[in-house]
Amino acid sequence: MPKIKCLLTDDHTLFRQGVRRLLETESSDFEVVGEASDAGQAVEKARELRPDVVLMDIGMQGLSSFEAARQIRKNRPETKVLFLTMYDDEDYLVQCLEAGAAGYVLKDTPAPQLLSAVRDVYKGGKYLSSQVLGKLVEDFRSRVRDTKLRPRISTLTPREREILKLLAEGNSVKEIAVILGLSVKTVEAHKFNLMRKLDIHNKAQLVTYAIQKKIIKIPVNG
Repeated sequence: MPKIKCLLTDDHTLFRQGVRRLLETESSDFEVVGEASDAGQAVEKARELRPDVVLMDIGMQGLSSFEAARQIRKNRPETKVLFLTMYDDEDYLVQCLEAGAAGYVLKDTPAPQLLSAVRDVYKGGKYLSSQVLGKLVEDFRSRVRDTKLRPRISTLTPREREILKLLAEGNSVKEIAVILGLSVKTVEAHKFNLMRKLDIHNKAQLVTYAIQKKIIKIPVNG
């Protein structure tokens, strides 16, 4: 059985070494093919080493980690990007999904969950740390408690539901236009209408709503 080839990207050498040791000693199905100390290096090494999964930190100097994720996915769509970060932040999570990443894991996640996360994204799944998913769900519940009339997905047209799903999965308006064979202006109109109908005002709320309604599925272990 082939090993899962991983590229580690973090500006702290000791942290990279710790993750390398974890992946290579805790299980026989991982191989660390390289390390990068910033996002720019990650793009170059991902092109050169062709890893299955790139584990990426947030907040390094130089190229944005989110832009690096976009470039890696563009250069090699089969490579999955898994953000491994200390930031428990909804805005970062949304940017992660918009960049096409497959997962978002906090650095204080127990080792077995990190191993599961890498395996899940390698197999084509999505993975969120339970702490992050919990915050998203609580944000949605709070918004609903403050709203007298709950927004209903049944008010959406089939096309609006389709666009809602694609947006929540991290696709841009331009990408959705290509996927569905529509003009950018038409997709923008559908996006405006569905967000108005659901009383959603930003991307974080849209992702939260899609998770709550099981429009997108993100497995959470542990």
